Amino acid sequence: MNLDRPLAQHPYDKLPAVPSFTVTSNDFTDGQPLAPQYAGAGENVSPHLSWSGFPDETRSFLVSCFDPDAPTPAGWWHWTVVDLDSAVTELEQGAGQSDLMLPGAAFHVRHDGGGHDYFGPYPPEGDRPHRYVFAVHALDVDTLELDEDATATNAHFTAVFHTIARGIVAPTFQR
Repeated sequence: MNLDRPLAQHPYDKLPAVPSFTVTSNDFTDGQPLAPQYAGAGENVSPHLSWSGFPDETRSFLVSCFDPDAPTPAGWWHWTVVDLDSAVTELEQGAGQSDLMLPGAAFHVRHDGGGHDYFGPYPPEGDRPHRYVFAVHALDVDTLELDEDATATNAHFTAVFHTIARGIVAPTFQR
């Protein structure tokens, strides 16, 4: 592994600036290592997330996890949930297991591994710690009008035109 390669740019740096709000987790701390149970080589359990302070005009949320440090030209999407109702301000630990664990009309789109669920961190063995950017996007629409065959990239491209605020929390993980 080439540990001398520069860190990738933060995934939201080149997008239009939007206000931020607070995202927290009972399962990890921003900037600190994620426990192995949340990793792809562990139990592969999605961590708890909660958010507050988003704009009153929020009509839905998109929740995602992205590894900008994956050794690919485009990073790696680990998890994307779309069409979360604006009344939802928390996802319990394990909500990424399947659409059945999500509230209301919310559903998973495909992650970069091809599945429709949470795919925990799984960086190359021996690589430096990777950042896992968990983001909650407050949207100005009730639905992104996507179907389950949409990719995470497609969902985020669609959401960028409707994002009115974004909250981020980013633990790390290393194998």
